[in-house]
Parts: sequence; structure tokens; C-alpha cells
Amino acid sequence: MKERIGIFGLGLIGGALARRLIAAGYPVTGTDPQPARLAELDASGGTGAQAAQVWQSDVILSAVFDTDQLEGLVAQAPIGRGGAIVSFSTCDPDRMPGITVQARAKGWHLIEAPLSGSSKQLDAGEAVFFVAGDLDETSRLDSILQVLGRAHFFVGPVGNGNRAKLAVNLILGLNRAALAEGMVFAESMELDPAAFLELAQNTAAQSQVMAVKGPMMVARRFEAQGRISQSAKDFGLIREIARTSGQHLPFAETYAAMMADCLRNSEGDLDNAAVILAIARSSAGG
Repeated sequence: MKERIGIFGLGLIGGALARRLIAAGYPVTGTDPQPARLAELDASGGTGAQAAQVWQSDVILSAVFDTDQLEGLVAQAPIGRGGAIVSFSTCDPDRMPGITVQARAKGWHLIEAPLSGSSKQLDAGEAVFFVAGDLDETSRLDSILQVLGRAHFFVGPVGNGNRAKLAVNLILGLNRAALAEGMVFAESMELDPAAFLELAQNTAAQSQVMAVKGPMMVARRFEAQGRISQSAKDFGLIREIARTSGQHLPFAETYAAMMADCLRNSEGDLDNAAVILAIARSSAGG
């Protein structure tokens, strides 16, 4: 019998986790504040339920929005049986050890497994996970992580998973911003956007980001695979950690300002490729 999987949070990431596990034959029970997401889980072969039923699972997956919600989830956890709570969210790495202590006091092992990849890439089994926590406990999750993505890396104690994730997200975000600015620049010179993207993909500038986000920028269609609001939250963590350590990140500051512009224009629920809208709105004197 495969482990019973419980999922808290059935948004872009939680929903994709559920679909992959159900396809692999795992029984999945999940909960979310939005009833429509419970119905989607039921339709995909899982069970939408209340929190009490989810906690009866063998392994708990957390796909909540941020560190505060993860801490709240652990605070609401019943006394456990030595099971695992696996956090897939991007959280504050400095707060993770304290949340781990809270989980252990209730009989749970907290494990980090933030991922690199959009929800679409996760759906396709292309995500990569940064796993942190007790080595013996994390190794028990190998079979589940193999179902979920193409690779997972053990990066040490709790906190390091999110440190690795934030550093990777910094690079990815700046790649998106560079692509968006290049696309806007090409358009300002009256180059055809689609033709320019195809050209760029056949040069030394090509990247996975270009392949995934470029067509969205050309079409100005931004159905979310990873939202602006989520990227802005992550870059808030990146900038705060950098300030604490005394490290200046000039490009991160510029990218954060572009995302703040998107949020002011009610674009937070759009895909993070929509940063091109903020760049396009900016003027030479702005």
C-alpha cells in the first residue's frame, strides 16, 4: 500500500503536486480555503476534505503561501505519530529552525522541499527540489520526490532548502527581467516580437526562461504558472536577507521595483512574465 498523502493548499503548486501523485497511484486528500479547488481535486481522483481529515494522512505536504501560513499550519497540527510535514513553499530560512522545533514538539518531522520550476513544469515532472532536514527522515521521501520531479538534492539542515531556492529564484527572476527588457527594446525599434524571439532563441542569449516565458510576453497573455505576487514575496525575502548580511543586490532592487509597479496596477495574479508590462510602461525619464 502506498502512503496516504495529505495536502494543505491546492493552488498552482499544490494542485500540480496532487495531480502527479494521483497519476502515480497515491491516495491524496487535500484542503484549501477555496471550495472550487476541492471540487477540482475530487474531479482529478483525489478527495477534497476538511483539515481534520487531511491530518490523518501518512505524509503531509504543505503548499501554503508563505512562512506565516506554514507556522500557522504547524500550530494547528494534532499530536503526530512521527510522520513528516513537507514544506514546498518558499519561506524565510531563518524562521524554519524554530518552526521545526514546534513541529517536533508535536511529534512531526518538518522537511523542506521548495522547488525550482513553474506549476506547468511541475505538472510535466520537470521540477527540481531542494531538500533539507534530518537526513534519515528526508531519505524516506525519495520515492515520493521521484514521482514529483526529475531530480532532488539534499542540501543540509532545515533552512538550507529555502536558502538554495531563494538564490536560484534570484537568478531566474533576473533572467525574466532581462528577457522582458530585451523584448521591449526590440519592439521599441519596431522589430516583430515573435520573429525576434525566434532569432534570440538561436543565439548565445537563449535560455529555458526564454522558451517558457518568451511566448507569453509576445502574446501578452499571462495565465499564471507562477504569479507576480508570489515572485514579489520571494524577492522581499531575498532583499531582507541581503540587507541583514550587508550584501547589496542592485539588480534585485530594480526587479522588485518593476514587480511593485505590477502590483500597483492590479497585476499580482498574472504570471510573473507580466513584468514586461511594467518595463513597457516605464519611460526614458522614469
